[in-house]
Amino acid sequence: MKFNAESMAFGRHETFALRYGWLSKGFQAVVKNSKIFKSEDATVVLGVGKNMVAAIKYWLKACQMIDPGTGKPTDLGKHLLSKRGFDPYLEDEATIWLLHWLLVTNPELATSWFWFFNRYHKPEFTGQQLTTALIDYVNDRVHDRKKPSPSTLKNDALLLPRMYTQSKGNTHTPLEDALDSPFALLKLVSQSAGGRSYQSLPQARPQLPLGILGFAVCQMFAAKGIVALPIEDLMYSRDEFPAPGSVFRLTESGLVTKLERLVYYIPGVFEMRDTAGQHQLYLSEKLAPLAFIKQHYATIKKRKAA
Repeated sequence: MKFNAESMAFGRHETFALRYGWLSKGFQAVVKNSKIFKSEDATVVLGVGKNMVAAIKYWLKACQMIDPGTGKPTDLGKHLLSKRGFDPYLEDEATIWLLHWLLVTNPELATSWFWFFNRYHKPEFTGQQLTTALIDYVNDRVHDRKKPSPSTLKNDALLLPRMYTQSKGNTHTPLEDALDSPFALLKLVSQSAGGRSYQSLPQARPQLPLGILGFAVCQMFAAKGIVALPIEDLMYSRDEFPAPGSVFRLTESGLVTKLERLVYYIPGVFEMRDTAGQHQLYLSEKLAPLAFIKQHYATIKKRKAA
């Protein structure tokens, strides 16, 4: 979760945006055969070309569904995408929000995504401006190791907004990529009418489920090893850590409103206080982040049953 300039990765997606069925299909294949990505049958099993096989493997790791070292399913991956998991076929938009958080808070494998949502706050930009800003960021941060090539960084900078943008008939966005990327549903990035620029603006995001925000906040407390977080630190990325407010592109008032509601989502876990003039969120009871995910899907299940 914490950014480390000694451990970064760029361009491992083979220029392919994450597509809708890839995580489910790839995860199920890994469950059946943990060495599927090393198998000559991988293209047949997954029904895609060799480069897409590599892309699926990358996105599974970047979204923290499989372990980057062993290639085996993570515990969270099992809870989420196994056949009896919470949402194996990504039918609940909350799952997309969760995967977005997991991707964007994985700077070791998705450095450009971490940078864009936590460090790049320009509300409107072109692909060229994004490319230049990413190259400048990497040049500024990388000193003692080999830097990625400008073409590799450009591929990341052009793919990233495309992955989050809903397609329009009059834009230059490849229709297949836009339609197949689940992250486009979140509307975190939009494209201008002429398709020449993008926007990524803070909003209230009423569609962001409290269970997903609770998971994110719990992870923040665990990663920092503290029991009190200034609301400002949850809004803006600091000390090389991500911030839910930045990752989910929330307005300040939108974040505060959601945190106030989150206090009652699972009572007794969080508490809002003003201490020495500083608005803070306190962790009253330590709880595994997964508890908030379980709460969300259990609530959804009850609603469907009713």
